Amino acid sequence: MKKGLLLSLLGVCFILLLAACGGGNSENGENASAEGEADGPVEVEFWHAMSGPHEEVINRFVEQFNSEYENITVKPVNQGSYDDLEQKIMAAARAGNLPTLSQAVTNVIPEYISNDFITPLNDFIDDSEIGLSDEELNDYVEVFRESSQWDGTYYSMPFSKSTRVLFYNQGLLDEHGLNAPETWEDVRNIAENVTDGNVVGMGFENSYESEFQSILKQMGGTFIDEETNESQFASEEGIEAMSLIMDMMNEGIARTAGEDDYMSNPFGRGDVAMYIGSSAGIPHVGAAAEGNIEWGTAPMPTSDGKAATIFAGNDMVMFNQSEAAEQEAAWEFMKFLTSPEITAEWSMESGYLPVRYSAQELGEYQSFVEENQVYEAGTQQFDAGFFDARVQGSNAVRNILLEEFDNIQLGNKTIEEGLTDAENRANETLQ
Repeated sequence: MKKGLLLSLLGVCFILLLAACGGGNSENGENASAEGEADGPVEVEFWHAMSGPHEEVINRFVEQFNSEYENITVKPVNQGSYDDLEQKIMAAARAGNLPTLSQAVTNVIPEYISNDFITPLNDFIDDSEIGLSDEELNDYVEVFRESSQWDGTYYSMPFSKSTRVLFYNQGLLDEHGLNAPETWEDVRNIAENVTDGNVVGMGFENSYESEFQSILKQMGGTFIDEETNESQFASEEGIEAMSLIMDMMNEGIARTAGEDDYMSNPFGRGDVAMYIGSSAGIPHVGAAAEGNIEWGTAPMPTSDGKAATIFAGNDMVMFNQSEAAEQEAAWEFMKFLTSPEITAEWSMESGYLPVRYSAQELGEYQSFVEENQVYEAGTQQFDAGFFDARVQGSNAVRNILLEEFDNIQLGNKTIEEGLTDAENRANETLQ
């Protein structure tokens, strides 16, 4: 009797032990649900690449969240640049010690998916208790919502998003009786009229593949076909798009940032009348231009009436090496950072775009934009927005293209030769 009782007790203990172990890591992309909510405190490590004033705002958001969720403590960890962050994520994935949550540039997410260490978010989004209603989900800006999905599965939530805008020297245009450009024909006309001495009419960042992609799409071309995993930018449209940029440079009415690294400084000094850059660079332009020039922003110029502008930036992703309770806590933090009030505040503080439509309707945000009209150009382009192809290797394609851009700019190759070589190299990488 005693032996049988002892065996029964041991069996019960063994079952309880198995049940306890079963609440561990979320494997094979399976998500935690509301049933996995921890009764006790949970810590979430959040890796990011924000520095300076941006990091200060992130830390303030974390403090606010931690004060509102007494059982959750988010621990922000700065990992350096975006390249540093990506390298550390890949190393941590191999070592099996990834954080629960991280920022991630959108075009590296296919790498995380193929290596099976990222958590799909659909179960969280659809959860009846902690998820998002259809109204809430549709409140996320459509272009950001689409770029967060791969084959209908959400693997990220938008966070720090930006687009390309045209910065222009208002005083210089006024001197010549010119209005802010709306088309590429306008850009060329203005550049021809205002280029004089030390002033160059048009500027491009040293890395201007985003402008190339936008012009290519405006002209009806394709950069990378997601269905076939094939680069297609060495087309007639690609040659025409690249020629539009290079012709202005060869004629001396356009230039790149060169040794200044970023065009905000030459523009702020008055050396360049216009340039295209990231909407997230508005605070940097403001600092460089203060006391020097009056300036404004406009949407990306159009080609033959066609508007198209690439949206970039970074998202938030969750990794599947964490406990279910940690993932659920991370999801709460994701929702917090993308809530209308927080994304509006983040936009006003950082220059990034709000990721929710309703954030733009908040009184505080509307007052801010009314007083700082340079922020309008970014949100005016949501309907014309597109994003990098969601394929594994897209970041490598970007680097290849930049190498060949240098060869074209230096005269080592013709536009057709450079784009053809870039496309062939890119397709070897993608296949």
